[in-house]
Amino acid sequence: MEKDYCVTQLIDGNGEFNASRINNFTKDVKFAASGESYAVVAIMGPQSSGKSTLMNHLFHTDFKEMNGKEGRHQTTLGIWIAKCVGITPYTIAVDLEGSDGRERGSHDTAFEKQSALFALAVSDIVLINMWCTEIGREQAANKPLLRTVFQVMMSLFGPGRKKTLLFVVRDKIPETPLDKLKATLLEDIDKIWDEVPKPHEHESTHLNECFRVEVVAMSHYVYERKKFEEEVAELRQRFYNSISPGGLAGGDRRGVVPASGFSFSAQQIWKQIKENKDLDLPSLNVMVANFRCDDIAKQKFDELTKNQDWLKLEEAVKSGPVKGFGESLSSILETCFNEYEIEAKFFDEGVKNTKRHDVLEKRAYEFVQPAYTTMLEHIRSKAYKEFEARLTEALAKGEALVAAVETLTRASITEFDQGCADAAIKQAVKWDSSSIRDKLRSDIEAHVHCVYNDNIIADLNRMNLENKEEAQKQIDRLIELHQQDQETNARQMEQLKELNSRGLLYFIRQLFDDPNVKILATLVNPELGAALEVGSQILKVTDQIKL
Repeated sequence: MEKDYCVTQLIDGNGEFNASRINNFTKDVKFAASGESYAVVAIMGPQSSGKSTLMNHLFHTDFKEMNGKEGRHQTTLGIWIAKCVGITPYTIAVDLEGSDGRERGSHDTAFEKQSALFALAVSDIVLINMWCTEIGREQAANKPLLRTVFQVMMSLFGPGRKKTLLFVVRDKIPETPLDKLKATLLEDIDKIWDEVPKPHEHESTHLNECFRVEVVAMSHYVYERKKFEEEVAELRQRFYNSISPGGLAGGDRRGVVPASGFSFSAQQIWKQIKENKDLDLPSLNVMVANFRCDDIAKQKFDELTKNQDWLKLEEAVKSGPVKGFGESLSSILETCFNEYEIEAKFFDEGVKNTKRHDVLEKRAYEFVQPAYTTMLEHIRSKAYKEFEARLTEALAKGEALVAAVETLTRASITEFDQGCADAAIKQAVKWDSSSIRDKLRSDIEAHVHCVYNDNIIADLNRMNLENKEEAQKQIDRLIELHQQDQETNARQMEQLKELNSRGLLYFIRQLFDDPNVKILATLVNPELGAALEVGSQILKVTDQIKL
């Protein structure tokens, strides 16, 4: 027999929930991987009625069984769980401490009620183990248990997703047909249901609105062992595909907690039961979703920070531009986000999406953005250096400065934009490269101004404009030349005189700032006009000529 059942005590006899054990259990049996495709089967019934024995034969588990040779006594203490071996879908068995045990006494029924409530909350199918001889008896041991089950279930569910109650009649008597036993039992069940106090809004609720009720009978385990085992094998088949439509648990999976959240959910359910609080399962499911989705998001972020592909990419971009940077980083982020979706897909949609955005995506983008910014800086630096080199080459070939600057600036900005497109992260649609693009433009303009300034100074020096007196001579020369053509240049002369009357500095500033004045200067003295192509460097120029 395959031994991967991992029998684990979930809640001890004192009602203490063992969180570390169930966490280890879910990891050992790989429970989380089942998503929503799993079933939980619990069994309850009187002490020493053969509950653990039945579960072991049904599901090939290894719950502790009573040794009859040692007398009739309590065997199962608290609540135990195990993985059902060989059953599809993934099925968890829950073995509850027996009711009506002498060890707890007739007045200590609190744990009995709490465990029954817990079983209803976490299970899809609840087996109720009972002796055949007690059917039809008013004071039978199963009657108080049924009352407890029906009372607590109304606070849990009300009409909605049904649970399956499977009554297992033990030690059946061959002379009594099963249909007769079943009719009597169902009649008793309906009577108990009708007698149980219900909330006002559920006074008219029928039993079948809350439960599917099934009845099976088993032969005596000791005296008819072979027959018992055949009947158990037949019943076992009904647990295959139990959560499919038409299966023993039905196909309604509304409100099912994903397997990865089962441990936390069970712990919270038990906590509320212990504190005598009404269980609000929809709200509890949202709480479980918050806890698990937050945990999954943090786990995926942690994995991102240690991702080897990311670490290599981060290291490479420190040294220089990386070809395909955007595609590589987008792929890393997409894998991270997809893994989150796979693990969180069964939880509340709103909670899942909120945690993805707030806990995972936001942190992930903040984490990788410095590398993205570094990549853009490399692209800017490369574009700027190529602009410098190309401009120097163009001027060396005798190309006009203004035309070369215009053409090469456009080319450099285009190359930068193409580089940014390659580095773009498809998930980070709001990231903007405009600030670094503006910095590139600013760097280009600053370099161009320096080149202009150098050319102006060279030309001014060549024209011997080394002091204020020489500069004034050149201006007087402009006026003298224009006076020779009064008829054609009257308007231009008036402007030149007006400018000159305001002072030398103002005149030179206008030569730089006003294209029309610059044209006048070019008409009078082409050599001077070529030297004054840019106006933004006037202060540097005036410093050079010591104005």
